[in-house]
Amino acid sequence: MSAALLPSAELIATHDRLLARADWPGADPAVAAASDAWWPWVQANHRFNSLLWAEEDLARRTTVADSEIAANKRAIDGFNQARNDATERIDELLLVALGLVDEASARSDAPLARVPAGARLNSETAGSMVDRLSIMALKAHAMRAQTERSDVDDAHRAASAVKLERLQQQRRDLGGCLDSLLADAQAGRAYFKVYRQFKMYNDPRLNPALVRERQRSGG
Repeated sequence: MSAALLPSAELIATHDRLLARADWPGADPAVAAASDAWWPWVQANHRFNSLLWAEEDLARRTTVADSEIAANKRAIDGFNQARNDATERIDELLLVALGLVDEASARSDAPLARVPAGARLNSETAGSMVDRLSIMALKAHAMRAQTERSDVDDAHRAASAVKLERLQQQRRDLGGCLDSLLADAQAGRAYFKVYRQFKMYNDPRLNPALVRERQRSGG
């Protein structure tokens, strides 16, 4: 049997280990765009999700200047794009390793899938599962903090503990689904594709509001 490409147990442990670091999310790890290893991109995805989580909290403030919230919203857009790019890079690299995409086209806007005969198409990609597991790690981390608060009553901590257990169960379930998908893909029973999100709101060429803004300014 082939070794698992991205074992969910190792992935979950990595997410938790990074969140436990005092310097996390810290400085940009500067993953090389040409990197052919997926673990650095797993870390990059988790970092951008962590930064996104913090900005989402800050954007809900109600006693600061509107300019601060606007800055939060712009940061959210940037981190969301970076998180999405890392997710797609994970898919590209996994699919190349599995032989399920033409390597020369993997990074293009139209990757060419190589479909094994009789294989089923999985609607969710492995990369999107990795991304969801990162977000679930953040949820569990934040909920665990609620169970440890000293400024709330026992009922709050007890309710948070119940939610934490459910989050952990959901994370294990999703991890099992990722393991099954990758095992089936290695065996030729399933495949997924590189799906492009084409986030138009971040592209000044495609966002209608930004196009009009540029036209009015004569750009």
